[in-house]
Amino acid sequence: MGVRRAVETARAELENGRPVYSLGPLIHNPQALAPLEKLGLIVLEETARPPAGAAVIIRAHGISPAARKVLQGSRIADATCPRVKSSQNTARLLARRGRRVFFAGEKDHAEARGIAGYVEAEGGPCIVVGNAAEAEKAAAALFHDEPGAKTALIAQTTFSVDEYVLAASAVRKFFPGLEVKDTICGATRERQDALRELCAAVDAVLVAGGKGSANTRRLLDIAESLGRPAWLAESRADAAALAGELRRFRTLGLCAGASTPDGVIDEIEAELIKENSL
Repeated sequence: MGVRRAVETARAELENGRPVYSLGPLIHNPQALAPLEKLGLIVLEETARPPAGAAVIIRAHGISPAARKVLQGSRIADATCPRVKSSQNTARLLARRGRRVFFAGEKDHAEARGIAGYVEAEGGPCIVVGNAAEAEKAAAALFHDEPGAKTALIAQTTFSVDEYVLAASAVRKFFPGLEVKDTICGATRERQDALRELCAAVDAVLVAGGKGSANTRRLLDIAESLGRPAWLAESRADAAALAGELRRFRTLGLCAGASTPDGVIDEIEAELIKENSL
């Protein structure tokens, strides 16, 4: 939902024929981004300052309060995913209540940087952990420095549900009173659950989606953790290049990341059907 909303926002802004800027790629799929760039979308580095008075789209991942200040004077079209915005508010309130906030997610992901910024704006820091092992190590360090700390855990909206449970258990070894917030997107949960069912019925899995997409990579990780050979295809050409490898399996499952456009999914599916009919 968040990515589609961002794309629709971009198209609406581009209708006036003037350049529109986004801080970082609006969508982690080159095939979907290319048509928008042809219409005039200009992708900037997240730390770049757009021209004064320019139209700027805040993508679905959101930005930090400090980054928003940099945009003063710009015409902002805020396409932050509602679930991400809710997580930002949750993080801010937790920090304001004196909680030491653990964030389960990818440290270098735009969503993580944005949410960490909300914690830091309230005095921070935000403790970002990528898995249960990192969570346990970070919790041990915090316990050494602040054994009486009040703690809370939130997650990136696309984080693995199973890994989140493990991360919570790891932190609770040191802080039994850990406050755990349910911030994983419902659509993410549904996709992950559907993939688990799919893996039980097929020999291998192809994930359709952008290589830079966190939720797409998460699906790939889940398939592999369930013992299924798995690959990521960003385009029809990627699927065609994998044809020889995929023919080794009797049954093949296809799933897609939340940011993968329907048209790209259809093209990849058509390629798989074509190759299978040879």
